[in-house]
Amino acid sequence: MAEFKNPNQSGGAGGMGGGTDSKSLILVMIVMVGVFFGLQYYRQKTNPPVEPAKTAQTTAQPGIQAQQAQQSTSQSMSQPASGSAAPVATGASATPAIQAAAESTTVVENELYHITFSNRGGDVISWILKSQKDNQGKPLDLVHRQAAEAFGYPLSLYTYDSATTAAINQALYVPSATGALAASTPLTFHYAANGLDVTKTFSFDETYVIHADVLVTRNGVPIRALISWPGGFGDQNNQISYGSAQLDTMRDTKEDHIAPKKVSNGDTLNGPFEWVGVSDMYFATIFLPDSPATATVSTMSNEIDVQKTIQRTGFGSSNGKPVMVPVVGASLGDTSGHTSTRIYVGPKAVNVLRNIHPTGTTASLEPLLDFGFFGIIGKYLFLALQFLHSHVTLGWAGSWGWAIVFLTIAINLLILPLRVKTMQSGLKMQRIQPQMDAIKERYKKFKVTDPKRNDMNAEIMKLQKDNGVNMFGGCIPTLIQMPLLFAFFGMLPKVVELRHASWFWLPDLTSADPYHILPIVMVVSQFLVQFYTPSPGVDPQQQKMMAFMMPAFSGYMTWNYASGLALYWSVGNLIGIAQQAVMNRTSLGREMRQIAAKRARRKAGNASTTLQARR
Repeated sequence: MAEFKNPNQSGGAGGMGGGTDSKSLILVMIVMVGVFFGLQYYRQKTNPPVEPAKTAQTTAQPGIQAQQAQQSTSQSMSQPASGSAAPVATGASATPAIQAAAESTTVVENELYHITFSNRGGDVISWILKSQKDNQGKPLDLVHRQAAEAFGYPLSLYTYDSATTAAINQALYVPSATGALAASTPLTFHYAANGLDVTKTFSFDETYVIHADVLVTRNGVPIRALISWPGGFGDQNNQISYGSAQLDTMRDTKEDHIAPKKVSNGDTLNGPFEWVGVSDMYFATIFLPDSPATATVSTMSNEIDVQKTIQRTGFGSSNGKPVMVPVVGASLGDTSGHTSTRIYVGPKAVNVLRNIHPTGTTASLEPLLDFGFFGIIGKYLFLALQFLHSHVTLGWAGSWGWAIVFLTIAINLLILPLRVKTMQSGLKMQRIQPQMDAIKERYKKFKVTDPKRNDMNAEIMKLQKDNGVNMFGGCIPTLIQMPLLFAFFGMLPKVVELRHASWFWLPDLTSADPYHILPIVMVVSQFLVQFYTPSPGVDPQQQKMMAFMMPAFSGYMTWNYASGLALYWSVGNLIGIAQQAVMNRTSLGREMRQIAAKRARRKAGNASTTLQARR
């Protein structure tokens, strides 16, 4: 940002002349503070809760692990046939036991990920993204150990009976392969005992998407079993600073993002669902059912205390507080008993998401990138950053930081004509200021509530119109830059491409400046912006207030926020100072300073005369 003042406007009367500039500045300040804190409130409050499906069935108590002692109070959420009371002994005698004698692991790897499956439950115990690092510089494991141990590992199963859920997730399955497995080869886990028969088949390719097919039967009768990702993500240190994971859905091509505390516990929602899943700031697990029209989703929310594992603090930090962990599953819900779905597990990178499409539609996963209230602006700002990164910086050291610098320069060059027009408007306002003061003098005997004041305002407006003065002309640059600022505010901390992107002393443009150098530059440069921008006619006390409040506000915003925002704002301020210094030396700027000096001398003389008269 180069400036936040409404520059170059001089005084008038009745809100139309003297004080217009200062009132506009105060109004802009109030709006900025409101939008700033409104964005925080927006993240938590604006997303409406999902309405649970209205069905005649009774919702069973949820359960993921054997540790959950509650027993199912109803079998009606499963397929009608699954509630049949066939004797377990008969089923057990008819179903040969298939189970492993010991635990084993199978590793599936391609260029993007390294997945480790365990035959206990046929779950995933490690899901490493090769292109990402954690805060210690180690390969990022998306499996959050603390949450997984409490609520279940990724790709575990959920049924509507806690005992059955515990049994199939604790059983030792027989895998089709152990050790290393090529990504082109499917992996199957099979378990059968005590009437239960479970088959889990996973297939892989060269992308972040895998395919899962699950069939669970009891005594030959299908049981409704959903695939789940119960435990959040392993980059908890990042997500905790700006809020925990959220539930993401697309129903009838309309996406929604729901805060964890609005996720109802134990609800079953009927389709259609093009996709559904959980995501945090940078990563997502999204289920894309093979048959969206008949898909069903069960939602649950649990809590874990992360105060012992969270290391990062800062603006909006929830360090030491419980974090909501949604549990989501997807199922076809057909009579075959199969749960068949694709599963995307990876970064929320725009180039990746836009190429993943739900079954039977041209929509994509790109709406997972939710940049907040100014999201549409944030999206195009990021696309511009991405273009500069790819075609201008060309992989320089700190290329994303340089992309921010170049984008800031481009934005300021685009609004330079508006800055010139602002000065021209301010000069015109100064030229007619004596006439505006004369009009005010004629009406000063009337109270503010007197209808005659309307006549005064009408005269001032006519005077401004006749002289080509736009009273709001000085606000235009600020009104243009404010949405850009708040779009950066909402976009920068959520772009995985900038995660761990360094620039000189900044190790991560999505994290706060560790040495607070940029926030200090922000405070100083913001003060200089106020100093160099001519503001004749503004009350001196109000001018001093703005000169200190604006730098303090900008420093507060950037002290513990994404350093990329401080970089954008600081560079904008420095450019604005340079531009204003040049414009102040033009004939336009010199005339403005002369008029301002003349007005100041006249006011000083009037004050001296008044003081002598009182003596």
